[in-house]
Amino acid sequence: MDNVCNVTTGEVRMSYAHLFKPYVAMPGQEEKYSVTVLVPKTDMDTMGRINAAIEAAKQRGISEKWSGQCPPILPTPVYDGDGVRPSDGMAFGPECKGHWVFTASAKADYPPEIVDRTGNPIINQSEVYSGMYGRVNVTFYPYVFGGKKGIGCGLGPVQKLRDGEALSGGHVSAAQAFGAPQPQSVQQGYPQPQVYAQPQAAGVNPITGLPY
Repeated sequence: MDNVCNVTTGEVRMSYAHLFKPYVAMPGQEEKYSVTVLVPKTDMDTMGRINAAIEAAKQRGISEKWSGQCPPILPTPVYDGDGVRPSDGMAFGPECKGHWVFTASAKADYPPEIVDRTGNPIINQSEVYSGMYGRVNVTFYPYVFGGKKGIGCGLGPVQKLRDGEALSGGHVSAAQAFGAPQPQSVQQGYPQPQVYAQPQAAGVNPITGLPY
């Protein structure tokens, strides 16, 4: 059953990436590694496998978690990026348009492997940021927590495929922040105008509506 609940996506865009250090949105919550995954609606293969994995997790919940019955209203982790957030009814961010959106997470004891196109571990953490493109391995599972039942999404290995425009809270290079380096002859003798990085807006989890 675990295999059918597991999916490796096609190319997706990643947002709110907390992949090297566990993160907590609010004090008192459990720190976790997490990433919000944006699946293009044109990628019907990936979404077909995700829907099949969610259905398999549902059947597992009926047999193992929910006393043989499926709840009449079962929360699942995948949302329509062209719709509104379930937490506050506000529209998802513009980067979510044309995508299916879900967040996958892993406990602090289980950091995800992060690799490049060739499968080698990424050591430089600045190469991994919100806005990049890659593939993500996830596992859907049933849960019962605080009397609530639903389907959750666990985070597995992540592969970066290519760079993308950094989203709010993502990595910004020195060149992006301060401008391209000037030749030494230009730097000397004349004061250069200062270029400051634009302040980044506080990130808001598109699923929960809570600030990061």
